[in-house]
Amino acid sequence: MRALVISGGGSKGAFGGGVAQYLLQEMGKDYDLLVGTSTGSLLVPHLALNNIERIKGIYTSVNQKAIFNVCPFVVKKDKWGEETIAINHFSVLRNFLKGSKTFGESKKLRKLISKTFTRDDYEQLQKSNKEVLVTVSNLSLHKTEYKSSKEETYEDFCDWVWMSCNYIPFMSLAKKNGCEYADGGFGSLVPIRAAIERGATEVDVIILETEVTYYNNLPSTNVFSLISNLHGFMMDRIEKQNITIGKYAAKQNNAIINFYYTPTVLTTNSLVFNKEKMKQWWGSGFDYAKDKNIELNEIKEQED
Repeated sequence: MRALVISGGGSKGAFGGGVAQYLLQEMGKDYDLLVGTSTGSLLVPHLALNNIERIKGIYTSVNQKAIFNVCPFVVKKDKWGEETIAINHFSVLRNFLKGSKTFGESKKLRKLISKTFTRDDYEQLQKSNKEVLVTVSNLSLHKTEYKSSKEETYEDFCDWVWMSCNYIPFMSLAKKNGCEYADGGFGSLVPIRAAIERGATEVDVIILETEVTYYNNLPSTNVFSLISNLHGFMMDRIEKQNITIGKYAAKQNNAIINFYYTPTVLTTNSLVFNKEKMKQWWGSGFDYAKDKNIELNEIKEQED
């Protein structure tokens, strides 16, 4: 069984989409199982149906207004030209006065999901021989859960995709079946083991980070940047742990893993959705996958 796994990474999902496009269209790979976390969960249902142009159009045109109904921050540029976030005090205060538990709300993203991935799409997916898994973090039970396209209703599946992307406390804290749910990356940022446990023997893994850390975070300038740095630290630890566990699971089950990392640092703040940059990242992902596979083929030819 062949599987595709796409990690979390916010706006960097555009790069992952470019990599996946090359694997599907140029290499002709046919995946039985597609597993996503956070932004990966947004990608995999469309990729399973080969709706590449549609999801590319979304990732290369989306902005903050399409994600947040209450955006808790404003985007500014520092003296080095880097995009940073600062607190939108008015929006945050108004949100807390309304009784929200988070700084911002991402209900527009939920509407975007059902608008771009229709009931007909879901029925087509269920009739196919492909399975899509999305990762969510159950905060109430302290569990990582995987929701399958084979087992959920359309509305529930769209809910799970949305919850998988909710990077709290900046986005919505969702409640379903009596439990609170948040971004799947808090539990499994790179869900390789989930794919192998489902029977995958060859896994292509798209990781929306560089393989080696190339930068130091700038000093925190406000509570948002502090929380963002803290989340980044935790996600980095979770990612490395997931990869180690995934490699171990692959070894135990004689599975092959092919890794696709970002070759450079795309952004230090993946909550900023800049459509021009995301267009570039999609193209960069496609070119990177092409170059990587050309290099691998050359190595194989030399070995033969």
